[in-house]
Amino acid sequence: MTIHDTFAGAQFAASIANLAESRGMRLQVGDDFQHYADMVAELRADQPLGDPFNLEKQELTPENAFWVAGWDRRGNLVHTQAVRRLQIATNLADYLGRKFRAFPPSGVALDKARSTYTPGPGARRIRGVVCYHGEAWLRAGKGGFRGTGIAGALARFAMTSAVLRWSPDYIFCFVPEGLAFRGLVEREGYMHTDPGALSWKLREGGELRGFMGWMGREDLTHMMGIPTETLLVA
Repeated sequence: MTIHDTFAGAQFAASIANLAESRGMRLQVGDDFQHYADMVAELRADQPLGDPFNLEKQELTPENAFWVAGWDRRGNLVHTQAVRRLQIATNLADYLGRKFRAFPPSGVALDKARSTYTPGPGARRIRGVVCYHGEAWLRAGKGGFRGTGIAGALARFAMTSAVLRWSPDYIFCFVPEGLAFRGLVEREGYMHTDPGALSWKLREGGELRGFMGWMGREDLTHMMGIPTETLLVA
C-alpha cells in the first residue's frame, strides 16, 4: 500500500466515522474479543456471537482480528461487525473447501455434515493476505438505523480499517441469498460476487443459501476514492 493509499484510507475512514456521528452513532474499534463476546451476549440478543469470532473456537489476537461497535446517543449498542486476517497459501476455494463449516450463520440449527460449499471463479483467484468480514448487525425497530442507508457506509469503514492495518490482497464476506438479491452486497461496496457459494442444510429441513462477496486490492483502492456523501443513498 502506498503512502497515498494510506492517507486516502485514513481520510475515508474518518469521514465515515464523522458521517455516522452526524446521524447519531459513535463508532468504536477494538481487538479484545472477550470484551466483544460479553458485549454481544448482553446487548445483541437477536444475533448470537458467530463462530469465526468466538475465542473458544478461534485464536483471535490484535494482530489478526478487530471489531467495530456503534453506539447511539443513549449509549445503546446499535451496530457490530468484525474482520479477521487469514494467510492463504493456495487459494480461497481450497481453503473454504476444507474449512467453510467454521464460517456458519449464527443462531441457526444446521446440519453441517450435509451442508456444501461450491467455489466460484473468484474464490479460485483469491490468495495471500485475505480478510474475512462478518458479524454484521444493525439494530432494528424504533430508534434503530435500518433503512437509513448507513449500513453501506459502515461496511466500508470496516473494510478500510482492514486495509490500513494489514493492506490485504483480498477481503471477502458471506451474505444470505435473499439479502444478496436485494442488493446488500453492492450496498456494502463489494464489487464481485460468487452466487450460490454456500448451501447450509437445516436440521429440521430446508436450506439457507449464501453468496460470497469479495474485493481485490485495486477494488479497495477504488472504493476508498468514492465520495462519502454518496454513501447514504437508501
